[in-house]
Amino acid sequence: MQRLRHFLSSMVGRLFVILLVGMAVAAIGATMLASSKRQQEFERQNLNRVADRLQGYVNMLDGNPELRERLLQAGGPSVRSLPPDARLGRPDTALMQVLDDRAGPVARAHVHFTSFRSCIPRLQEFLPPPPPDGHRRPPRERDPSFIPPKCRAVDVTLSDGTLLKLALDSPAVAHNGILAVDPLFLTLLVLAIGVLAYIVARMSSKPLQDMASAAEELGDDLQRAPLPLRGPREVQRAAEAFNAMQQRLQRHLAERTQMLAAITHDLQTPLTRLRLRLENVSDEALRERLIGDLAAMQALVREGLELARSAESSEQRAALDLDSLLESIVEDTAEGGADVAFEGRSGAVLMLRPLAMHRLFSNLVDNAVMYAHRVRVRVERAQDGITVVVADDGPGLSEDQLEAVFDPFVRVETSRSRETGGAGLGLTIARALAEKDGARLWLRNRPAGGLEAVVHWPASAQVRQ
Repeated sequence: MQRLRHFLSSMVGRLFVILLVGMAVAAIGATMLASSKRQQEFERQNLNRVADRLQGYVNMLDGNPELRERLLQAGGPSVRSLPPDARLGRPDTALMQVLDDRAGPVARAHVHFTSFRSCIPRLQEFLPPPPPDGHRRPPRERDPSFIPPKCRAVDVTLSDGTLLKLALDSPAVAHNGILAVDPLFLTLLVLAIGVLAYIVARMSSKPLQDMASAAEELGDDLQRAPLPLRGPREVQRAAEAFNAMQQRLQRHLAERTQMLAAITHDLQTPLTRLRLRLENVSDEALRERLIGDLAAMQALVREGLELARSAESSEQRAALDLDSLLESIVEDTAEGGADVAFEGRSGAVLMLRPLAMHRLFSNLVDNAVMYAHRVRVRVERAQDGITVVVADDGPGLSEDQLEAVFDPFVRVETSRSRETGGAGLGLTIARALAEKDGARLWLRNRPAGGLEAVVHWPASAQVRQ
């Protein structure tokens, strides 16, 4: 049921339902209309045949007065004398309209429907004898498949003024009704329409699905290949607009990065000159505070440039052994005297950007070492994907700060030292690097104390053994 709701809420599902219902109604309606037209044409042809038989018999009676009585006794093809006790019903206007176009006495005939028994000849000798007194023959059940013939009472005046009352019968025509459709034909028709509607719906929605996928990829990789210009004119115009937007974003990000790089470069000279002048301050305590503020300013400018470059990087993905990368980062950090260890190998090889991933995990490991005494790095492989966990035994964070620390320039004063806290862009850069390679980065507190940084690639990521 959930899958059906998901399908019907998509554009493919809605187009499929619209096309299926519309085409089915149109096809079934056209089929019933054609069936009705065929039925009308068959009835018209049947009326012409009945009129032909009546006209032939009346013309024979009109042209042979001396044989009229014998002909009436013998009867004609489906024509005979009308019993005197026959009851007339509604007029048969359709047959009278056909007879109006005929020549001879039948053009002035009056036709009414009557009971089909009026058209049955009386053959008493063929009937069974009546039952004896006191015995009644049980009534015979009527065959439900029996359709009585149509019987008409015809009043026609011959050329010499003789009025004849004739009984005219015709085989009954079974009416299937306008809604009666062959079930097999209807099933095949609906199946064919359903397949056609689904194909058309998929073809119509595919350009939008491609554009939605491209929009999702654009958030992770601004340097992705532009959309191909194919399909209907409207789709091509939408693809052109999307590609133009991507180019503007690339240009804007490049200009921002160049501007930050230029500012950083231009600030190096005055900052260095300022540092040299601060060395001449006689008050040692004041000199140390001023130099510390200057170093913080330089770090802020440097990390801001790093954040801009992390979003614009055009580094190509390559097959990367995740275990080897993490092991090398841990060994380099441990050489500096930190208590860092790598645990839990996975053997996974992922299509990643090597330099960006080295920067990501170096940032996470350095951040953990900065605020904790003991750090452990492990890789977990499961059905839902690959997960890298950087765990420390530091003070941790409150629940409302676990997400806030990823915002730019956010620093947590109560749990993280200001002297070692940096500029507040480390986790922001780390998340940007992770998301650009299709991973998700978040923080969580450990039950035994400390913090864990988790990087997770879903199973749909390109993973190779």
